[in-house]
Amino acid sequence: MYSLNNDWEFTSEWTADFLRGRGAFERVRLPHTVRQMPLHYALDSGYQTVSGYRRLLRLPDDARDKRVFLRFEGAAHIATVFLDGRELMTHRCGYTAFDVELTGLMEPDRDHLLSVRLDSTENGEVPPFGGTIDYLTFGGLYRPCYLYVKPQRFIRDLAVTTPDLTTAQVRLTLDGPGETALTRVMIRAADGQTVLMESGAQESYTLKLPTALPWSDETPNLYTLNAALIDEEGAEQDAVELQFGFRTAEFRADGFYLNGRKTFLRGLNRHQCYPYIGYAAPESLEREDARILKEELGVNAVRTSHYPQGRAFIDACDRLGLMVFTEMPGWQHIGDEQWKEQAIRNVREMVTEYRSHPSVILWGVRINESGDDDAFYRRTNEEAHRLDPTRATSGVRCITKSALLEDVYAYNDFSYAGAGAGVRQKDRVTADTKKAFLVSEHTGHMFPTKSFDHYGRRQEQALRHARVLNDAMASGLHAGCFGWCMFDYPTHRDFGAGDRVCYHGVMDAFRNPKTAAAMYLSQQDDTPVLEVGSSMAIGDYPNGDVGDVYLFTNADEVRVYKNDRYVTALRSTPFKALPHGPKLMDDPVGDLLKDGEGLTGGKEKDIRHYLLALRAAQGRMTPALRLRAAWLRTRYGVTDRELSYMFARYADVWGGAAAVWRFDAVRDGQVVLSRSAGPGESLRLSARASADTLYEGDTYDMALVRIMIVDQYDRVACYQQLPLHLNVTGAAELVGPPVVTAEGGMGGCLIRTVGREGEAVLTVVTEGMAPVELRFRVVKTA
Repeated sequence: MYSLNNDWEFTSEWTADFLRGRGAFERVRLPHTVRQMPLHYALDSGYQTVSGYRRLLRLPDDARDKRVFLRFEGAAHIATVFLDGRELMTHRCGYTAFDVELTGLMEPDRDHLLSVRLDSTENGEVPPFGGTIDYLTFGGLYRPCYLYVKPQRFIRDLAVTTPDLTTAQVRLTLDGPGETALTRVMIRAADGQTVLMESGAQESYTLKLPTALPWSDETPNLYTLNAALIDEEGAEQDAVELQFGFRTAEFRADGFYLNGRKTFLRGLNRHQCYPYIGYAAPESLEREDARILKEELGVNAVRTSHYPQGRAFIDACDRLGLMVFTEMPGWQHIGDEQWKEQAIRNVREMVTEYRSHPSVILWGVRINESGDDDAFYRRTNEEAHRLDPTRATSGVRCITKSALLEDVYAYNDFSYAGAGAGVRQKDRVTADTKKAFLVSEHTGHMFPTKSFDHYGRRQEQALRHARVLNDAMASGLHAGCFGWCMFDYPTHRDFGAGDRVCYHGVMDAFRNPKTAAAMYLSQQDDTPVLEVGSSMAIGDYPNGDVGDVYLFTNADEVRVYKNDRYVTALRSTPFKALPHGPKLMDDPVGDLLKDGEGLTGGKEKDIRHYLLALRAAQGRMTPALRLRAAWLRTRYGVTDRELSYMFARYADVWGGAAAVWRFDAVRDGQVVLSRSAGPGESLRLSARASADTLYEGDTYDMALVRIMIVDQYDRVACYQQLPLHLNVTGAAELVGPPVVTAEGGMGGCLIRTVGREGEAVLTVVTEGMAPVELRFRVVKTA
């Protein structure tokens, strides 16, 4: 395989001269976006263009008398490929890979001109276009491109499925003239040991491996499958290799079963875009997104909304144990018959590309949020089941009691608006309760939340995600919930905020976490989590009342201290169905009356209840509270002045001295994590990169850098909207503007290698804080 990611020439406006090798151009490397976009107020007109790519291409030395193919992993959105000005083919989907055969079209020892005419307009002839779309679709040759050489007869496709935990069903599709003397398949474990091999003059095998280790979200064990084509002399003519896992994925009426064990799909939706570069991210950033989902958000599943996503991302999901619901491109609109034929081809290409991946558990074969079209959707279902009989199909709806031709009713449930049930029950949504049911989107646009919103709103976003997830798990009939969505993303003018950004993410566009991210991460057990939902600053809240404070944690209990004095221990949660429901602190008084005022017994209890009731009334003396105060005066001899003093000192209202709160997370009797909250008195810059070693190989590499301004308690300083000055020196360059704003105390940047090895240094500077330097080692691998 020969990489073709370097040495391209690009023009933003396709012309006949460019096809002939003339005209102005810019030198670029793949992945490439037709235009960098701003973080805010990005206009779709910026990438809606018909552009051109070209490069010289020479037949490899080992290609004589063999078949030669080009492979484009992603070209957004209609790509017409030319060789020496001759049109070879047009591919009409920006989200699936495609091959172009060059056999017999190239002469040895001479350069040929490879050109691609790329239509990145929202052309209504092809999915997902034809209506309005709630995301930007960008443009470019945004995934890798390479050339590969095959013998005249070769393995066109290799697929493996696992009907049970010890059986691998292998199917080879052969192409080319002649008879097949022999084929051989071999399975190896991760340690390289050969564990199983079979051969014969056949194109399908059933291999049994009684000692196979299962693939799951907790134990993503992978095996390597190698298939070879052998000639009459026993020489290997062609070989294909892929990774797979032994696992079963079954959707039943009462939920989802992974390897026979009922497993709730706790997931998020993901778009494949990044700041400035749109879709054009190197594979390292795709892998990083999968890692963030698994390790920083603690989910076990992801929906690739609303289109198939890159091979590197799905490969990473395989390795990490992240289950994938992937779907055909589309958003609400269904076009004419030609449009539908293309949509069916998209299903075919999606399933063929990803059917051997253990992480993929569900095919989406319905245009997202479209109406019923039984004739069309019978065909998409039949195509998916023909190519992969082992996986269930689904289709995402925003309507109830829709025709259900798939195996799973997937429903975008935006019914929760802060009160009442978090989700609709299964029998209220689908008429066919014998099939599986899941929530494919929730929360999202119902409660947009920016990184620079106040703490109360950010806590509420987290609680809304928790409520939906909790009630879906409690129903016992939901197979899973996919929250909308992983991070904020740019969109069309018809959607989003005034700056054309959908602030629906549990992270910002640079993958900095909002409070809701901690809610998701707290549902796993491996990493201790503790996030305080409040600033604990009275000035953030009406009447100086911080209200209910939630702790997002997977600890057994949280011990609360005010100015190092013990207040209370939080053990229970109102979210009973979650593995680790947020813990509510609605009593800021706790044991403080005992320690500070020497109160005990009934007197302490009665005065505390009075203070909490007065706090709930936001300091207003209702008739009931007046009667309660009179009773306390009579019963315990306390004065109104003493009650007012205790209210101001212990109930956290306006007029008292600012406090520092400490929260200790306790697991198995030990403090595993501690967080503090109080007035910010010192600030510092913090930055971390997705990698400190970058690999300059068959193309460039990038690092995503997340930047925060934090206070002395390492909490984000959400009111600091300071300029961040970015400078890169050495063997890398900055992508995007040199000055950005710390929005809500958070920001970020991208850096990219420039073709040489060495060291690169990123310096981040802002007013009044020590600058931060991040150093990167750039290594050449090719």
